[in-house]
Amino acid sequence: MKRTTKLALTMAALAAAALTFAPRSEANSASISIINGAATPVFFNDGDTYRALAGPLRLRPARLGGYNTLESYGPVHQWGGFTFKEMYVLAKQATLNARRGVWACTIDPKDKDGYCRLLASCPELAKEQIEKGLAHALSIDGPSAKELIQAQRSAIVNQRGIWAKGVPPVVLTSLHSVDERLDNTGNYNRVVSPLDGYSTKWKHQELYAECQTVCHKGKAVEREQALALIARLRADAETSELVRGLEDRYLMALFDEYVTVDRVAQIFEGDGHAVMKKKLDAWKAEGAFGVLRAIDSSCMVYATFERRYRVAPKPRCLKW
Repeated sequence: MKRTTKLALTMAALAAAALTFAPRSEANSASISIINGAATPVFFNDGDTYRALAGPLRLRPARLGGYNTLESYGPVHQWGGFTFKEMYVLAKQATLNARRGVWACTIDPKDKDGYCRLLASCPELAKEQIEKGLAHALSIDGPSAKELIQAQRSAIVNQRGIWAKGVPPVVLTSLHSVDERLDNTGNYNRVVSPLDGYSTKWKHQELYAECQTVCHKGKAVEREQALALIARLRADAETSELVRGLEDRYLMALFDEYVTVDRVAQIFEGDGHAVMKKKLDAWKAEGAFGVLRAIDSSCMVYATFERRYRVAPKPRCLKW
């Protein structure tokens, strides 16, 4: 029997097992993942998390590392020219894209995230979700992997998926009202660079009401001003090689992140990051960015974890 035939039979058997042992809703949407070398039925509840339906990790939730898809529990994200409902559709598309493939993943049962989920590495899925504009790169420690940054650049430049109607200065990925913690001194929301995936904490002491829309306030360089500055970068001996091949749309996003959070995304090789930071700092000091336009970087609708998943009925703002 050919190897491909054996694999197909194995996958069919695993799918049958998933139908037998999994909850009906999960079994009906079972996919196959190659977990630590073994074909395993899994259920993707969204585009970046799943649970195994068989094997030694059965029913243990896993967070897939390196990227982040939009929340799919309701229409809660918005930026650029998108509506909340349009971005909800994109979140659902990310889930479907994950379910339709067979992805090789590695999981160390000892590695967990802050929510006690297993941490999985699925490199091809991460790259595809990002390249299609169905997810963005995400890293807690420093910038994302180079191949994911390049995949995101392709999605941004070609205006795919979540980048089709604009690139926010930062991506708001989570909200936490100050009353969620007993010790609220460390309360924060999480924001992520749209270029290199580096995430930071937006610390605050705000009390959010259910269904409240919360926006990270940002700034944008006017288009003509940005294009003039890009021309200066391309003509400057210090920076011409750094920006060679980088598209105007991509560099505009670099400017908007810088003027909003005073950070230069780490997308340059070697000493290039320091050179670019020095250049933009000098421009800022001389007022070269001109009059900045105030914008909402990105927005989210607030609801507690319990109200999203555990307490029925769901808040009206999460229904569609």
